[in-house]
Amino acid sequence: MKMLVAMEGIEKRFPGVHALKNVRFDLRVGEVHALMGENGAGKSTLMKILSGVYARNSGTVEMDGVQVEFSGPRAAQDAGVGIIHQELSLMNDLTAAQNIFIGREPRKSFGRLDEAALNAEAAKIFDQMNLKLDPRTPIHQMTVAMQQMVEIAKALSYRSRILVMDEPTAALNDTEIADLFTIIRKLRNEGVGIIYISHKMDELKQIADRVTVMRDGETVGTVDADDTPISEIISMMVGRALGDGALALPQVDQADTALQVINLNRGHEIKDVSFQVKKGEILGFAGLMGAGRTEVARAIFGADPRDSGTIKLHGHEVDIKSPSDAVAAGIGYLSEDRKHFGLATGMDVRANVAMTNLTQFASRVGVLNEAEMGITAQGYIKQLGIRTPSDRQEVRLLSGGNQQKVVIAKWLLRDCDVLIFDEPTRGIDVGAKAEIYKLLVDLAEQGRAIIVISSELPEVLRLSHRIAVMCEGQLTGILDRSEATQESIMKLATQTTRAPSEKREAVQ
Repeated sequence: MKMLVAMEGIEKRFPGVHALKNVRFDLRVGEVHALMGENGAGKSTLMKILSGVYARNSGTVEMDGVQVEFSGPRAAQDAGVGIIHQELSLMNDLTAAQNIFIGREPRKSFGRLDEAALNAEAAKIFDQMNLKLDPRTPIHQMTVAMQQMVEIAKALSYRSRILVMDEPTAALNDTEIADLFTIIRKLRNEGVGIIYISHKMDELKQIADRVTVMRDGETVGTVDADDTPISEIISMMVGRALGDGALALPQVDQADTALQVINLNRGHEIKDVSFQVKKGEILGFAGLMGAGRTEVARAIFGADPRDSGTIKLHGHEVDIKSPSDAVAAGIGYLSEDRKHFGLATGMDVRANVAMTNLTQFASRVGVLNEAEMGITAQGYIKQLGIRTPSDRQEVRLLSGGNQQKVVIAKWLLRDCDVLIFDEPTRGIDVGAKAEIYKLLVDLAEQGRAIIVISSELPEVLRLSHRIAVMCEGQLTGILDRSEATQESIMKLATQTTRAPSEKREAVQ
């Protein structure tokens, strides 16, 4: 098979960090080559060199057997390299179509923007992706998952010969992933070379031809996806074996209800949702994109107003109209978009840990005790295993898994009785996932009521005592761990009307 890209002896250094060490990677015409490794392994850095974002210190990059030097991302793009970055880069006030074709908009006479042609071209790409989305929808009205699909559409619009996908399915559910894989296979058959970066092990066997594993900035090896067990690839990534079976969960006292939600409604997004979570229980929430899972969490937390419904904590009704009301009542919410809503990325670990309870560190005149903040942050760094040089490190410089641990730390400091985790492992590597899972189980063992919203069915099945399934704003059923399977969840996730028995289960 013809070689499309060959990278040899790639070295990249940043101040104080040797990010890439003699890395080798190649891509063939019409193949999907998965690039695997834990956060910080060097995957994204290598791809930024290929796409012209970073200049390499040494080594060679060849395309079609000819050595290339890209002066910047536009030069790489012109050469046929497209990249979908893990971090979304959309403009919130523009529509989906405007984001896809920004700088390349179709024009009428005298340079006027041709909105009709713009929307029509975007609609064609959405049709190709089997995506039901109005091109005129502003980005700020979309969920993170839908924004990710727009990013993918934007990359597809360039008709690149080399397409780098960095965690493209991180915010997608199984149905959307299947649609994306259909698109990827079509592109592969057309001769496009696809570099696929993902932390989802189950995706490898479905989509990848070869797998290259990186660890600590070095190439560990390249293997055929079909011939290599997942356990071997994980061992290459982390240097150890990780279990993937059901987690041992603590026993739950069925008489001790921590959170009860009764007849929750909000516009067309949430329709008469009722459920409860016991003390020490992990309740998973599953459903397709747009099912209303995140909307329920935001309504409980007071981030979005509810039209009607009752919220009870430990049997007592609480009036939650804002996030500050929820925090005061003992509810913490870890958003699916941690970098925008969970962290102050330009601030250090110390400040982020303390931000939910600054009064604890303030004097009578409002002066913060920095030393005490540091001692507290260092305690959580040790307790949660946060990998950071110090509590003074800026959060933006941490890996995704360690950023998530910082978010958890700030809510632990607040000592919340109920914790809602929305996509807790999105964009996190397999080793960090195992650590987050252990933290969630530990929190349940401490008696906290945990809600976990996840688009990954294996994750929901591993973590949850029970699984609540939503479809089009309705709670279509709640499954006990013993009866829950991917098939039973998907059946409820596509069932728009609840059965009478499922309605009773939801409000018990």
